[in-house]
Amino acid sequence: MRALVWFRSDLRIQDNTALHHACRTAGRGVIAVFAICREQWIEHDWGNAKADFVLRSAVALSTALEGLNIPLRIIRAARFEQVPEKLLSLAKRHACDALFLNREYEVNELRRDRAVTNLFEQHGRTVHAFDDQTIADIGALRTGTGGWYTVFTPFKRRWCETLKAQGIPQMWPEPRRQDDTGIKPQAIPTRLEDFTGECFADSWPTGERAAHHRLTAFISNSIDEYHELRDYPAIDGTSTLSPYLAAGVLSPRQCLHAALEANRGRLDSGKTGATTWISELVWREFYRHVLLGYPRVCMGRPFKLATEGLTWRDDKERFAAWCAGQTGFPIVDAGMRQLAQTGWMHNRVRMIAAMFLTKDLFVDWRWGERYFMRHLVDADFASNNGGWQWSASTGTDAVPYFRVFNPHTQSRRFDPQGSFIRHYVPELVDVPAERIHTAHGRLAGLDYPPPIVDRRNTRARVIGAFRGVHGPQ
Repeated sequence: MRALVWFRSDLRIQDNTALHHACRTAGRGVIAVFAICREQWIEHDWGNAKADFVLRSAVALSTALEGLNIPLRIIRAARFEQVPEKLLSLAKRHACDALFLNREYEVNELRRDRAVTNLFEQHGRTVHAFDDQTIADIGALRTGTGGWYTVFTPFKRRWCETLKAQGIPQMWPEPRRQDDTGIKPQAIPTRLEDFTGECFADSWPTGERAAHHRLTAFISNSIDEYHELRDYPAIDGTSTLSPYLAAGVLSPRQCLHAALEANRGRLDSGKTGATTWISELVWREFYRHVLLGYPRVCMGRPFKLATEGLTWRDDKERFAAWCAGQTGFPIVDAGMRQLAQTGWMHNRVRMIAAMFLTKDLFVDWRWGERYFMRHLVDADFASNNGGWQWSASTGTDAVPYFRVFNPHTQSRRFDPQGSFIRHYVPELVDVPAERIHTAHGRLAGLDYPPPIVDRRNTRARVIGAFRGVHGPQ
């Protein structure tokens, strides 16, 4: 048998389930394929940074596969609908009897993969699909009544119970070098039409070596204090591994094993830093669980259906100010400028910026969700959608809609000296710490805008709007 391995969001050779099984069972060699779907990527709000990171990761993958005598072939399909026929044509051309892939969970991706499976089976070829994006089998994690989890804490409890009962999933070894098929790899473009803007390549090196170097550095230097430092944007206290997880250059199993090694094998006890980081891995799995159970969130709809009755403000002027980091709220503006300048934003600041847009400006969360997707190097639909709906109180958050962050309070708490603000809002560089969190253009000599909204009225307005669709809580 000759195997065709379809790489998607799993751009690595180490601990890759589909690749492992293909190499183990293929007697006549393995061929790899990667699909470039430009129009679909645009429709899915891929931005320059994400597209560049994925393409560079594919180049690094191709080099690694060459060392295994596995050629990486490229197919170009404007949209997912064209992928099945092009994959089948490739399989026929190179006499591949079976297709191996790792599952993706978004609606369009699930539909695409069903179409591929049906077509291959119609032509006498088998398809082998594996769960690889997550540590646990998230489709099998169900409530006591057989339903899907809608709240994180019980999901995490079940996740931990399952791993303790079944054992921590193993990591697959790097495949052995295959016999030469005589097929050559194809060149991968480093730039595509419509993805030619700033991409921050120098800040985000690709390839498994870079990913593992970053993981090792985090485990060695930061994980013990992660629970204390992760919320402070001026401190290098997070892993910054999200782009590598989103593109699959690093597997979540590799992250879990590294955390367990640092925590003496304990999953939910022991060092608080390690267990807090493991919880972040579980959040990633939870949001994928939500995609499977409630596919409407992939279609621009809220998780909480009652919130479809909200009438968001169509305030393009204030939305533009938010995008540009010109709101007059220093912590919000610093975060938005960090995103523009680096392709990444600190997670605490993501929540502050998202809640400001949805609660203080009462602008539709889908506007912000799309903006983040188009600018983040680590753009990941499940995590981005889950985070935005959490912030907007349209999602799975168990706390009612009256959770409203005060950006000034958040700023004083998590950037007390204003170091993060000064770095990204240089207009405020000379403002002392006690004034920087509320500084604005009304202060003499500052070229910085006044607040675009009066927060004394916003909380009451948003609570009133939510109460109108939910009723009293």
